[in-house]
Amino acid sequence: MPRSRTPRRKVTIVGAGNVGATVAQRVVEAGLADVVLLDIVPGLPQGKALDLAEAAPILAHDVSVIGTNDYLDTADSTVVVITSGLARQPGMSRDDLLMKNAQIVSGVVEQAAKHSPNAVLIVVTNPLDAMCHVALKASGFPRWRVIGMAGVLDAARFRTFLSMELGVSPANTSAFVLGGHGDTMVPLPRYSTVGGVPITQLMGSEQIDRLIDRTRNGGAEIVALLKTGSAYYAPGAATAEMVDAIIEDRHKILPCSAYLKGEYGVEGLFVGVPVRLSRVGVDEVVEVELTDEERVAFQKSAEAVKELVEKLGAYA
Repeated sequence: MPRSRTPRRKVTIVGAGNVGATVAQRVVEAGLADVVLLDIVPGLPQGKALDLAEAAPILAHDVSVIGTNDYLDTADSTVVVITSGLARQPGMSRDDLLMKNAQIVSGVVEQAAKHSPNAVLIVVTNPLDAMCHVALKASGFPRWRVIGMAGVLDAARFRTFLSMELGVSPANTSAFVLGGHGDTMVPLPRYSTVGGVPITQLMGSEQIDRLIDRTRNGGAEIVALLKTGSAYYAPGAATAEMVDAIIEDRHKILPCSAYLKGEYGVEGLFVGVPVRLSRVGVDEVVEVELTDEERVAFQKSAEAVKELVEKLGAYA
């Protein structure tokens, strides 16, 4: 009898570094989709993909994972995750990093979109919100099919610090984070809870402010500890949660960087907000009531994103 296999959904991850490989591991081990791991370095994605494939008999999954240097292998992907980019090097200014990563992301997205014109793009490369603008222009996709991964990670960090502070399970916490990814992010304590109880009823304002500050500097804290690298377990898990919501059409509300057209009073910028994720990408931006203080902080965050986008020039 001839053997045939019905094609599965495909997820492409561009960039086989620590974040990209961790996303691949999460997606493969959850059995969500076949995975293509792509990188420009010969042998790197092939080696990591083979290592992941050899774990399949132990973990009892049967999805495919391949490594490649050729975008042809990524054709017809349902989701494309962009992790490609440079880390900031000694002597490199933030503006230098911005332009170098814009060049990389633009080229990567152009190729990915050419081979998977119906895909949903998840951007992970930093500076995150600005790189979403680059991806939107390079792909030519509608705004709902370009999404940035930041809020899920920031909320997870806030939840982790809440659980440590209160001595409760991280699974018992929820957190709400708005704004750009970085120093100007806006965690909202009154929407953040433990067992359904707002954290404003469980701890004082100074305690909350200290945890918010730690959340804003969560990535830098890990970089300082590692000294030769940056976070990838939590970013990988956060990205995989978004992939799951899209692939499985879950209509799940998650904080993501989305292109706003008047929502929250912001026009034409990618900023972190709660969105409903489904197989189409962002099928709704969820607007919540903000206090005057929260609105000012959110607008400040949006302005920080706008400054970066203006520096991108032709890339955005």
